[in-house]
Amino acid sequence: MNIFILKTIKIRSYEAGLYFRDDEFRGLLGAGRHWFVDPLDKTKVEVVSLRQPWLVHEKLDVIVKSGALRDRAAVLDLKDYERALVWIDGRFSQILPPGLYAYWTALREVRVEVVDARGAAGASASAAKHAVRFEHPHLQVILQSPHVERVLDLAKVEAHHVGVLFIDGEFVATLPPGRYAFWKNLAQVKFVQEDLREAMFDVAGQDIMTADKVTLRMNAIVTYRIVDARASVSTVEDVRQTLYREAQLALRAVVGARELDTFLTEKDGVADELADMVRTRAKALGVELIAVGIRDVILPGEMKDLMNKVTEAKKAAEANLIARREETAAIRSQANTAKLLTDNPTLMRLRELEILEKISANSKLNILLGEKGLADRVVNLL
Repeated sequence: MNIFILKTIKIRSYEAGLYFRDDEFRGLLGAGRHWFVDPLDKTKVEVVSLRQPWLVHEKLDVIVKSGALRDRAAVLDLKDYERALVWIDGRFSQILPPGLYAYWTALREVRVEVVDARGAAGASASAAKHAVRFEHPHLQVILQSPHVERVLDLAKVEAHHVGVLFIDGEFVATLPPGRYAFWKNLAQVKFVQEDLREAMFDVAGQDIMTADKVTLRMNAIVTYRIVDARASVSTVEDVRQTLYREAQLALRAVVGARELDTFLTEKDGVADELADMVRTRAKALGVELIAVGIRDVILPGEMKDLMNKVTEAKKAAEANLIARREETAAIRSQANTAKLLTDNPTLMRLRELEILEKISANSKLNILLGEKGLADRVVNLL
């Protein structure tokens, strides 16, 4: 008995059929109804939509090698150093890493841009390092596409910052605020952001001994700004921490060379000297030193009591001196007045009358006349 098993496959106008027999690819089937006699069930047709342009299949290499996709699809065979940018119907679709890809072109407009991530052929080593950075007129659109992180390392420089770019340990560029991308797996990329705004830090809780062996606890404040981001990144690992240590050592050197009284009377001079000592080192770090100030000076308890006593004694002496000066001035004035009254009897008589007038104005004045001589003197006085 002959058994015929007839299979029928319908392929629509926007579809294509991948025809396999015994797991071997035999070709593409176009739109229409297709009949197969398959008693042993060795025929398999996979229907794919041409509206989805990206053809994904585990046997894509076999399909491509057969030549069946010629004139029907855009085939990309990207080498290790190649990447591809794909636009579909004028809109960016995706960025592709090395590998084999196929896109149907029957129903959709597919445009492919293949990029050599090594840079131009014969380029210098410096140019090759620059080529690791991906640049494109439509970069912002490309970076918003899905799965872009598979191919690119992304970086962003915030406002008021700069990005310092190193590739394979060598400085390449200083980048302004914006978004940047770098090809993966081509080189070692290091990207460091530096803030260009003014910043400050406290040199706090410093116990420093003056030249006359008095221990002070001091707090200073340093204001700075990074002006050379490359130097600040290349010279030291942490520019802020290095600047802190420099200010700390300079503060100890400046205060340690002065006695307590000199230091307390010359705090502004100490701050200026401290700034001068730190500024040279800061410049080598790519930093502009804006200001250095002494914020707090804390004396030990016994020294504070002693200084209060000294201040109190000085103020008491000043007050005593002022009182003595005033007494001397009063005595000198009285002496001058007495001499003036002695030399001018009439003025003396007027002075006596003023005193009697003051006495009579505030109380009742009773005059008792005794001896004739006293009465005459009083009468004469009045």
